[in-house]
Amino acid sequence: MPEKKQNTAAVCEKLAEGLAQEMGLTIWDVVFEKEGAGWYLRYFVDTEEGITIDACEAFSRRISDLLDEADPIPQSYCLEVSSPGIERKFTRPWHFRQYLGAPVLVRLIRPVEGRRDFIGTLSDYDEDTGEVSLLLEEDLEMRFSPAETAFVRLYDEELG
Repeated sequence: MPEKKQNTAAVCEKLAEGLAQEMGLTIWDVVFEKEGAGWYLRYFVDTEEGITIDACEAFSRRISDLLDEADPIPQSYCLEVSSPGIERKFTRPWHFRQYLGAPVLVRLIRPVEGRRDFIGTLSDYDEDTGEVSLLLEEDLEMRFSPAETAFVRLYDEELG
């Protein structure tokens, strides 16, 4: 059976892993998406101390050279490098594990009892099913499947 072809974002992430490690960065996410008429390759990078504009700029210059050399994307695109932000989206199992016990916002695709947004403490993450458990202020625990959720992200009360 032929090996499954990786999507563009996965190829670009693999290309950047060594560079990120060398620079002391963690790749939070890589997204390759079309917006309007243009394509964007977005690297979201971080460190335990937080990320600076200078670090993003340095990573951008160096990854740009690697991308030019490897040429993994046939069409033209815009390269962006930034922080995942204070209210970062969780897209990978390690994101959920890292923030167990933290306040999160779960936005549902369809409302439940008239609500689409649930804010609470991330109390559990099931890696097998992708289900998220949230402890709400009312001491009520709710479970959400990936099929129900539009996104899960870190929640900051000051920004809320």
